[in-house]
Amino acid sequence: MVLDRIVAVVNNHAVLSSDIDDEIRLSVLDPGRGGLGVLTPRLALEQLISRSLIQQQIRQEDAQASEPSQAEVEARLKEIRTEIPACVRQNCASNAGWKTFLTAHGLTPERVDSYLRYRLEILSFIERRFRLGINIQPQEIQTYYHDTLLPQYAKGEAVPPLETVSPRIQEILLQQKVNVLFDDWLGNLRKQGDVEVLDPALETAPSPETAPSPGTAPPPPSPGSGETSR
Repeated sequence: MVLDRIVAVVNNHAVLSSDIDDEIRLSVLDPGRGGLGVLTPRLALEQLISRSLIQQQIRQEDAQASEPSQAEVEARLKEIRTEIPACVRQNCASNAGWKTFLTAHGLTPERVDSYLRYRLEILSFIERRFRLGINIQPQEIQTYYHDTLLPQYAKGEAVPPLETVSPRIQEILLQQKVNVLFDDWLGNLRKQGDVEVLDPALETAPSPETAPSPGTAPPPPSPGSGETSR
């Protein structure tokens, strides 16, 4: 009986069929998948390939990359248990509800902890590598305010002044630029890397719209939404 098999190789690193199953189970914890539907095996493999390339690059560029602290992991876990819709519906804020949720999705507390740790590590790497050195000019903030934010308000509705939402707009513009730089960098990694998909059923690449880059933060809410950035 075949218990597991290699479905892809990324720079001599094997990706197993069980890794895809694991990725699909863990997708319920990914806030960035909201509205994207069920994660298919093909999309899961694409995420695993990208993640493997990123993690290999992290080891090459920053051998002393720091592990996320337990406090950071616990903070992210609290967000998941209290904010992700699938968790809220099952009352994951309570220990009993969280245990039921994990069992229903074939997960364990240890696996969730490991998942959150490498997600935080990748996000930290993206922050360090791409965000530093990006400058947002006042004119860019003003343009976003007038061309993107103001049209979101109905006629007669109270509009927040520019000075109030300026910090939030700056955060959005920073994230947009980081995402562009990260996507270009990841695309080059894919071209330069040795990636071989061994399962023909998983070969077709997904469209960019349905395969968000692993580790990339979801787009921030509009400045007028009242939410805070993380």
